Amino acid sequence: MNRQPTQLRNRPSLRRGFTLVELLIVMAILVLLVSLVGPRLLGSKQKADVNAVKAQIGMFQAALERYAIDMNRFPTTEEGLVALVEDPSEMESDSETASSWDGPYLKQTALPKDPWNNNYAYEYPPTHGKGDLPEIWSYGPDGQEDTDDDIISWTGEGSDLDSESGGTSSRDSTAASLK
Repeated sequence: MNRQPTQLRNRPSLRRGFTLVELLIVMAILVLLVSLVGPRLLGSKQKADVNAVKAQIGMFQAALERYAIDMNRFPTTEEGLVALVEDPSEMESDSETASSWDGPYLKQTALPKDPWNNNYAYEYPPTHGKGDLPEIWSYGPDGQEDTDDDIISWTGEGSDLDSESGGTSSRDSTAASLK
């Protein structure tokens, strides 16, 4: 017969799970990792959103230049960026305008919104910057006008969104990158 010694039969069975202390240690390690990595991921997302706005403003400026070549003028503040995707002759009775417009000037059928789902602001003739170029800006993450996080196409003082990348503001770096 196959009998085991008495000592082996009376032994408690092997461990089948983790102790509470082991689980707490693992949880503490996970919380520590998330607290270290989380802010970096959020900072990267914020930088990516600012860069996306800069790219879209650059796209608007290129489309506005093509519009100005065809129309011999930039759209007014009232016409706005909508003039890049919709024929302004529908709003005006000027037949010369109707024959000059060769749009849409954007590939999209609708104007894109910024990463925070806000419309871009547009102004022409300009009131903030120097020169005779249209002004385009995003209200930034807070969605409010004239705050430090606005991302603009003209030079000025601005936000601390890009302070991690050399101390330039989103306003300054946007204007510099869009010139």
